Amino acid sequence: MADRSTAAVDVADNSGEQSLTAEADQSTADGVANNRERDTDSDEAQGGTGATAAGKASPPELHSGHKLARRYRLEECVTRLDGFSSWRAVDEKLRRAVGVHLLPADHSRARSVLAAARSSALLGDPRFVQVLDAVEENDLVYVVHEWLPDATELTTLLASGPLEVYEAYQMVSQVSAAMAAAHREGLAHLRLNPNAVLRTSTGQWRIRGLAVNAALRGISSDTPQRTDTESIGALLYAALTQRWPYESDAYGLSGLPKDIGLIAPDQVRAGVHRGLSELAMRALVNDGATASRHESPCTTPEELVKAISEMPRIRPPEPAFTAPSDYQRTTYQQGTYGRQAPRPGVTQAVPAPPPPLQSRTGKALKWAVSALLIAALGLGSWQLADALMDRGKSDGTNGTQTTDGDDKGSKGTRPAKPLTVEGAQEYVAKGEAQAPADVANTYDGDDSTYWRTKRYNEGPTLAPYKPGVGIVYDLGSAKNISAASLGLRYAGDNTTVRLYATDALSPSTGIDGMKEIGTATTSGTSLTVKVPKAVKTQFVLLWITAVPSAPADGYSSAGYKQAITDVQFKG
Repeated sequence: MADRSTAAVDVADNSGEQSLTAEADQSTADGVANNRERDTDSDEAQGGTGATAAGKASPPELHSGHKLARRYRLEECVTRLDGFSSWRAVDEKLRRAVGVHLLPADHSRARSVLAAARSSALLGDPRFVQVLDAVEENDLVYVVHEWLPDATELTTLLASGPLEVYEAYQMVSQVSAAMAAAHREGLAHLRLNPNAVLRTSTGQWRIRGLAVNAALRGISSDTPQRTDTESIGALLYAALTQRWPYESDAYGLSGLPKDIGLIAPDQVRAGVHRGLSELAMRALVNDGATASRHESPCTTPEELVKAISEMPRIRPPEPAFTAPSDYQRTTYQQGTYGRQAPRPGVTQAVPAPPPPLQSRTGKALKWAVSALLIAALGLGSWQLADALMDRGKSDGTNGTQTTDGDDKGSKGTRPAKPLTVEGAQEYVAKGEAQAPADVANTYDGDDSTYWRTKRYNEGPTLAPYKPGVGIVYDLGSAKNISAASLGLRYAGDNTTVRLYATDALSPSTGIDGMKEIGTATTSGTSLTVKVPKAVKTQFVLLWITAVPSAPADGYSSAGYKQAITDVQFKG
């Protein structure tokens, strides 16, 4: 198989690229350990990839302290392999640490490396380590990229054991979504291994070496989407089991026992999450494995993203609760904050309470205060009653509240209460999905996370590109719905949202077969869709048919697009 040769390279290979920014020299000691390339490629391992054919060009004679473009000062060579070298360097102009790949301009891969670096730089997706510069100068080709001193390679994380379930889920979700976005722009990685995936100090996962790592080593694939999908499956397998899913050891991980084939992660280690185990097998099926429980294989990162969105959401672990005995003994809880601590063996005097007001003046003062309180309470009650009566008269109801519509009477309107979302799934009526892996961001209670649409050239109406885009929400059981409130990322033009009652997370009918229960339009960053008549349903489709014109950001250029930060249904 075309993919197997590439997989063989990655199995024998134990390398990574460096990555991301630091505060110049200060970050060196901390950053090198996590960003160092540990390359052990051999000519035999490169067989079939075109790697050996290009290795004859000798690397330039460079040393620490050498400057490129009078700006990038080389500090430490971390890889020297097959005609190219990789360095930790300092950008003296911006005073930050960077990584640099260097190779002779006459190297047979020089042109492809430059092309790969420039294509990667155009993507501009913050989930990837960014290419900062790609230059041919003085018989040298060099690629400058970010350096991440606060990030840790997956290789290092797995050295101490498999990842926790939630961490593994976040890793595969974020990496799959990032690679799906890259492939939509025609970019592949082809060397996606534990050294190329990093977790930052904020818990975000970053990918380094997009297109460039493969170009440096002359790796190509006839089926790049399958290759990257299988690599993601291998990453998830390793994260769950602390084992590499092939017979050869790699990246500091032991391979599987020989002659038993590829077995599911939950058969390798007890307690592995079944859903994630199945997901890994569905991605690894591209290498000839059999999916563990009859699911269809995932052959592209986009399919993997969809499979993740169909899984029950894995929530972060609950924070540890501190037992009362741990904090009740503190001086603050005991009411002694700011007081001198008692010395052992010394009897402490109990402070006497202040004497009561026994004099005639004191008694008079107490009676005066009581009278004032009684008068204030009486006045407040009278004013409140008078206000309520006036309000009832102005409404023409003589103080009796009625519900909207024809249902009038003496009963008051019940206040709306928030409804809990148990799950959600993106609904695709035509064409490609938008961002299925981010659906849960719309009801996670965090307004800094969101689900976003793609960018469209014309608008605000999505048609004829699409009839609409949206998400189906599961409320757990049939519930009365009175409204839905949305937080939006982009303001401007007209954002139009419709609500439909439907029969399942994957509806059995198209939009025409669903019941529309409400619609609203806004030009701001919040929107409330009211349901005029009471509707009882378990599944609600939130359907966007028009989006505003929004500026460029880290995910896409300027165009017609929208993103939902929060959704709350009320009943």
